[in-house]
Amino acid sequence: MKQVVEHQSDVLVIGSGAAGLTLALHLAEKTKVILLSKGPLNEGSTYYAQGGIASVFDEEDTIESHVADTLVAGAGLCDEAVVTYTAENARAAMQWLIECGVAFDKEENPDGSINDSAYHLTREGGHSHRRILHAADATGKEVQTTLQEMAQAHPNILVLERYNAIDLITTRKLGRPGNRVLGAYVWNRNLEQVETIKAKFVALATGGSSKVYQYTSNPDIASGDGIAMAWRAGCRVANMEFNQFHPTCLYHSDARNFLLTEALRGEGAYLRRPDGSRFMPDFDERAELAPRDIVARAIDYEMKRLGADCVYLDISHKDPEFVIKHFPTIYQRCLDLGINITKEPIPVVPAAHYTCGGVMTDFHGQTDLNGLYAIGEVAYTGLHGANRLASNSLLECLVFARAASTDIQSQLGKIAMPGNIPAWDESQVCNSDEEVVIAHNWHELRLFMWDYVGIVRSDKRLERALRRCAMLQQEIQEYYSNFHVTNNLLELRNLVQVAELIIRCAMSRKESRGLHCNIDHPQKLENPQPTILQPE
Repeated sequence: MKQVVEHQSDVLVIGSGAAGLTLALHLAEKTKVILLSKGPLNEGSTYYAQGGIASVFDEEDTIESHVADTLVAGAGLCDEAVVTYTAENARAAMQWLIECGVAFDKEENPDGSINDSAYHLTREGGHSHRRILHAADATGKEVQTTLQEMAQAHPNILVLERYNAIDLITTRKLGRPGNRVLGAYVWNRNLEQVETIKAKFVALATGGSSKVYQYTSNPDIASGDGIAMAWRAGCRVANMEFNQFHPTCLYHSDARNFLLTEALRGEGAYLRRPDGSRFMPDFDERAELAPRDIVARAIDYEMKRLGADCVYLDISHKDPEFVIKHFPTIYQRCLDLGINITKEPIPVVPAAHYTCGGVMTDFHGQTDLNGLYAIGEVAYTGLHGANRLASNSLLECLVFARAASTDIQSQLGKIAMPGNIPAWDESQVCNSDEEVVIAHNWHELRLFMWDYVGIVRSDKRLERALRRCAMLQQEIQEYYSNFHVTNNLLELRNLVQVAELIIRCAMSRKESRGLHCNIDHPQKLENPQPTILQPE
C-alpha cells in the first residue's frame, strides 16, 4: 500500500515559467510557497521565448502609443482599462527583472563599446515604435534561468519538479460550505503516486493549450492543464476561440517546433513564395510588419493556393555580422540543419503558438473561485482581445504576477489553513494494459483540431469537430475512471476539455475577427463582445 503524502503551504503556485516564478519570488519575501513544475523547472514556454518584452523605454515612445498598438492588434476586443494598466506598469516590472540580473542587450557606441545607459530596443509586427527589450534572440531563456536560480536558492520556496496537478480541491467538491479552493491533488511522476497539497491560496501559472494542435511552437507541456482544472472547479473561461498561430516556425523534419522570432521581420526579413517573390505587400500595407493573424492567414492562403509545403523567410540581404550578432540562436540552429540564414531563405510554416483566451480574472488575477488566481497565458485578463500584440505575453506574466502577489499578501493573515482533506482514492482503479488507446486518441484530437479548428474555420468543420470531441471525451473519461493516472492520460484529459471549450467559443462567434476566421461569417459585427462560457 502506497504511503499517503500531504504537503501544505500558504501558497501553492502551479507552473514554473515567468508568471509562476515572478509570483513565487514576490510572495516568498513574506510567506512560504510551494512551486510545482510539471517537468524540469525550465521546460516551459518562457524558456523558448525568443523575441523579448514590450515596454516603453525610448524617449520618443509613449505609453499611449503602446496602448494604441495593443488595441489595434486586439481588433476591438481588448479591455482598454486592462491594456492601460499593463502598459503603465510595464516599466516597473522590467526594472524588477533588471534588478534580478536579467541581462538585456545594450546599445553600442560608434567605437563598438557598450553604452550602459541605453538598452537596444527592437521592433516587432504591430508596434509603431522600437520598444522590445531583449537578450539577443533568447530572451525567455535569460529570464527563465535568472528567476529559477533565485527561486531554487530561496529558503521560503519549495520547488517540486516533475509533478502534475490533477485537480483542484474545493469546498464545493468536498460538500463544505462556501466557494473556496483548498489545494490540489498532484501526481508525483518521480514516485508515480498521487499526493495532496493543502494551501490557503492557489495560483495557476500553467501556460496555454497549443498542444491541442498538430503543429505547435510550444513545448510538450502546453496542454491546457490550468484552464481545464479551473473549468472543472467552476470558473468561467473566455475568448478560447482566439488561438494565435505564429506565422514562422521552421519547416524541417529535424526541428518540429522551432520558432523563428517576430524580430527577424522587425529587422527587415521578407516573406517569399517558393519562386522568390514577396507576397505580404499584396495582403497588407504594413507588409511583413502586419500583426501575426494577418501574416499567418496570408501564409496559409499562399500555401493552399500554390499547393506548397512551406514559404520562405529571407534575411540574407542584411549584413551577415548583424544577423549573426542579433540572432545567434537561430543562426546556429539553422546552420546545424544545413541552412545558412545569411545566404539563403529559411523554410517556414505557421504553427499554434499562443492561447489568447483563458480563465477569467480581475486586475489582481483572482478567478471566480475564492483563493484561486490565474496569471500569464492560462488567464483571460482582457489584455489581448482577438489577437495578442507581439511581446506582450511575458509582460502580462510579470505585471499580473506582481498584482496577484500584492492581493494575496493583503489577505494572508485573514485566511486559515484548510482543515482535513481526504486522501486521493484509487481503490477502484488498476494499471492499464491499453496505452494504445491514449496514443490513438491523442493523435486524433490534434489532427481534427488542426483540420477543423485551425487558422481558417467553417460552421461545418466546427460541427464535425464538436462531434468528434464528444466521442473522445466519453472514451477518455471511461479510461480515466478505470485506470491509474499517467502523465499522458492527465494531459489528454485536459486537452480534450480545452478542445471542447475552443470549439464552443468558435461556434458562438458569428463573425471573423482577429485570430478567428470563419468563411461562413466573413463580416465583423458592429458591437463585438468577449465570448464567455459558464460551467453548469
